[in-house]
Amino acid sequence: MSDTILATVAIGAAVIAVLALVLALTAARRLARVRRDFTVLHGTGETDIARIAAAQQRRLDEVTAELRRLEARLADAQDDIGRSLRHVAVVRYDAFGDMGGRLSFSAAIVDDHGDGLVVSSIHARGESRTYAKGIVSGASAITLTPEEQQALRSASRDDSRRAPGHGAPTHGAPTHSSPTHSSPTHSSPTHSAGNLTKEQP
Repeated sequence: MSDTILATVAIGAAVIAVLALVLALTAARRLARVRRDFTVLHGTGETDIARIAAAQQRRLDEVTAELRRLEARLADAQDDIGRSLRHVAVVRYDAFGDMGGRLSFSAAIVDDHGDGLVVSSIHARGESRTYAKGIVSGASAITLTPEEQQALRSASRDDSRRAPGHGAPTHGAPTHSSPTHSSPTHSSPTHSAGNLTKEQP
């Protein structure tokens, strides 16, 4: 075999070796990139696709369970807020024609379901009396005075939510019998301002 043929074979072998080296380096670089991607996914350098998928599924299950627990706690908190007595309205008036200063008042305090109470204080020259009446679903088993009705309407005005299943009220919670007095000379109108109903001057 001539020297020319040997040189050609040697050059061809060298070119093939260089190409193989380049391909090996490219493959090694791609493999390193894939391993970095797996490290981002799993965090432990695990390269088994099946194990990584299983670990990710476990993480998703844990996140889903935690989300359900948070949703349950949120629902409980919303229910507690809905049952809190946070809607308030006050109506001041003169209970008797010979009295001034609007020292008598009726206050309604209810929750989102319209349950709560109405408190009235009747001021006279010689004494003052206070009465309380239970409210269920926005109504009372005991007759409400016009001022108490006005306070109750004002307290419930901004409450658009009502719990389902509430029927007509069947009981009240009075501390005294309903007061008997002459018609008030005037009562101060009220308006809703958020959850607290303020009195207009």
